[in-house]
Amino acid sequence: MVSEVISALKRDYIHNLIIEGKRADGRGFQEMRDISVKTNVIAKAEGSAYVKYGETKVLVGIKLQKGTPFPDSPNMGIIMTGMELNPLASPDFEAGPPREDSIEMSRIVDRGIRESHSIDLEKLCIKEGELVWMVFVDISIINDAGNLVDASCLASIAALMTTTIPADEANGFPSMQMPINNTPVGVTVVSIDGTLLLDPSLDEGIVCDTKLSIITDSEGALSGMQKIGPEPLRPETVIEMVNLAREKGAELRERYLSNLSIRS
Repeated sequence: MVSEVISALKRDYIHNLIIEGKRADGRGFQEMRDISVKTNVIAKAEGSAYVKYGETKVLVGIKLQKGTPFPDSPNMGIIMTGMELNPLASPDFEAGPPREDSIEMSRIVDRGIRESHSIDLEKLCIKEGELVWMVFVDISIINDAGNLVDASCLASIAALMTTTIPADEANGFPSMQMPINNTPVGVTVVSIDGTLLLDPSLDEGIVCDTKLSIITDSEGALSGMQKIGPEPLRPETVIEMVNLAREKGAELRERYLSNLSIRS
């Protein structure tokens, strides 16, 4: 009951601000928060990145392990993505097994990587039918101030882009940079009383009518899309959201990913 009252108060406050053409943090409707990306922040990981979207903080580590390929793809490596909602990141997060929302968000990130063919999985084959590299993308939420999906997407691809694959001399596999073909990024758009807002804050994400997380690849093609919320979206609204995601996705790639390179 208390949470319902709080949500109603937040909704009224945010709604009134939107009528005035404002957001609580002073941003424009299509303006994202300040973003920063740091890579190679975990010494024991093969690749890593720390991303901030305002006060939302996400840490991603890439671990590699040799394993047996799937029978239907004997010459391709394997990707596995998981997310940990650290109880210190939010009072709503609890210790224990992965929750449904963390599984859902990790699947969105995973889908973007897979559907964009971001990694050339054939180059992760050590010995066809017997041995391949398994890539574990481990996402840890350090602080939840809203829009975890976008921050996780950016941190994941940044970590992958700076990942080193060690050599396997016994099988003639050389050390190499993670073979990246594409750089998928996520852009989340929310609808509040018919107004579209980019990069929702925690409160905006709670009170919005509908949330659409859109992942685009380097060419602007859709790699993944996830809708959350009960309110339907008109086709023209979805198109507008997708166009916003393409535009902002290109900006994110140019500003935060274009200069990333393999660590020395």
